Amino acid sequence: MAFERASIRIRVEDIGLLRDVSAAVRKTVKYGQIAASIAEVGLIEPPVVARDAKDPERYHLLDGYLRIDILKARGELEVVCLVALDDEGFTYNKRISRLATIQEHAMILNAVKKGLSEERLARALNVNIDSIRHKRTLTQGICAEAIDLLKDKHVPIATFAELKRLKPLRQIQAASDMNAMNKYSISYAKSIVAATPEELLAEPRRKPSRGLTEDQLALMERESATLDREFRIIEKDYGSDHLVLTLAVGYVRSLLGNARAIRYLAQYHPMILAEFQKITEFQAAA
Repeated sequence: MAFERASIRIRVEDIGLLRDVSAAVRKTVKYGQIAASIAEVGLIEPPVVARDAKDPERYHLLDGYLRIDILKARGELEVVCLVALDDEGFTYNKRISRLATIQEHAMILNAVKKGLSEERLARALNVNIDSIRHKRTLTQGICAEAIDLLKDKHVPIATFAELKRLKPLRQIQAASDMNAMNKYSISYAKSIVAATPEELLAEPRRKPSRGLTEDQLALMERESATLDREFRIIEKDYGSDHLVLTLAVGYVRSLLGNARAIRYLAQYHPMILAEFQKITEFQAAA
């Protein structure tokens, strides 16, 4: 378990901060959205703290600096927090999952289903009401398999609009390619759509891509298919290749730890020694 079983109410003054929130941060859109959300519907996600090693009645803040700063500005004296079982103040992001696009969509649908109006949601998130309505229909026209592939990814909203132009099978392929490349930008989505055969489009192309002839589009489709096949082959062999490389680098590092080996290489094979040193230095930097 990463947290104590129950959340607890803590005095704000008992929470120690490792850094301050700057005036510039307080002017950002994100800060304004969090402040509007707290004012409208209260604190949704509790801050995360760790107990002080010497005084268990005092705490160190791990996650939630903006929320705590806003609560202080509102004059709040106490806050409900999650208590972590280990202090990872500098690496805590591995415990925190930021809200992905589809998860935000599900949250909005759930809030509306429970009776929260679109107007109040817009005020809580400090956004235009049209944005809320757009997010409500985010996944309409996208198959369940593609949604599942992207459910925990930070995908731009405009990318989903491009996916809707594809048939379900191609949507799954596109989502898989995005995950494999770890690339979800609108430009990448547009390139996938442009390289998609006509029979895999949900509707005929609206107009030819600017500056591209039908022959060029056909060439892009073939090259995309070839690239996809080559990527799958590389992906299949990546694990074993990476293991071999790791073992090889480990051997070179141990070799360079031997003074006699270094003297021999320096005397008879200085260029090889230089390359070995570059390999170990690069591995250390990576």
